[in-house]
Amino acid sequence: MSRVRPDRGIRVDAGDRCLKGQFSAMASPCEVLVDSDDIVAAEHLTSLVADEAWRIEDKFSRYSPGNIIDRINTADGEGVPVDDETAQLIDFSVTLNDLSDRKFDITSGVLRRVWHFDGSSKVPTREAVIDVMKHVGWHRVNWKSPILTMTPGMEIDFGGIGKEYAVDRCAGLLRNSTDAACLINFGGDLVATAKPTRRDAWKVGIEALNAQKRESDRLVNLITGGLATSGDARRFLVHNGIRFSHILDPTTGWPVPDAPRSITVAADSCTQAGMLSTLGMLKGAQAEAFLDAQGVQFWCNRGDDATLFGQP
Repeated sequence: MSRVRPDRGIRVDAGDRCLKGQFSAMASPCEVLVDSDDIVAAEHLTSLVADEAWRIEDKFSRYSPGNIIDRINTADGEGVPVDDETAQLIDFSVTLNDLSDRKFDITSGVLRRVWHFDGSSKVPTREAVIDVMKHVGWHRVNWKSPILTMTPGMEIDFGGIGKEYAVDRCAGLLRNSTDAACLINFGGDLVATAKPTRRDAWKVGIEALNAQKRESDRLVNLITGGLATSGDARRFLVHNGIRFSHILDPTTGWPVPDAPRSITVAADSCTQAGMLSTLGMLKGAQAEAFLDAQGVQFWCNRGDDATLFGQP
């Protein structure tokens, strides 16, 4: 049993004791699992989620010409007024910047000009990193809501929080639209809106460190709430036998030393889970201690076949 909407890139199929809607957004495969037999309703719910995901992607992707991010990044030193939704995301990113001692920074995306995490062995020169660091740092930004002003050459990028924000927005739409339990999964960032009726919990696989492995490293039973993972399974480079993670420290321009290979966090929302998994990665050697102090359940893998678990 399946229904396909090729005009919108949406497909709904019968899954394991649920209906599964599928589409693509934010460079990720996206799923909506619906604890129901009503395939028409599942298609409607998937369409709601897809429309909201595509709206957020169009509005906040740095790849979309003419959107608010593009206008900010091409303002050449001029102040740009932003709408309430954009202002809220900026304020949230400022909070993360403060909580992380400036290690979470939405201006750090320009480091991609010198770092290319494609599995190759090319490491930028120190001179190249120093040069691009002139355009990194929230302390260089003038933010007086609703006006954002940056020096020429600087950019912002919501890539570190955008997908989790989209998942939570879509979860809110589903809670307002159906009593059926649903699971939203955007490329491994997910939310369960309620406990499913046909099983004890939603079973979620944590991605293997080796991106080529077909199976997950571990299955997690999720009843409600969010789950998010940060790690370097797909984005890294190896130079002189040293693996460089794509998790960059915006205060130095170099990969965070002693960062775990991956961190998965379970929390009340996907945004909270994503925030904590990212901040944990930025803590490097202190990741486990930081996450323990947050009172959340987490899985921290340093690639030595020993996965550490934190309990709330």
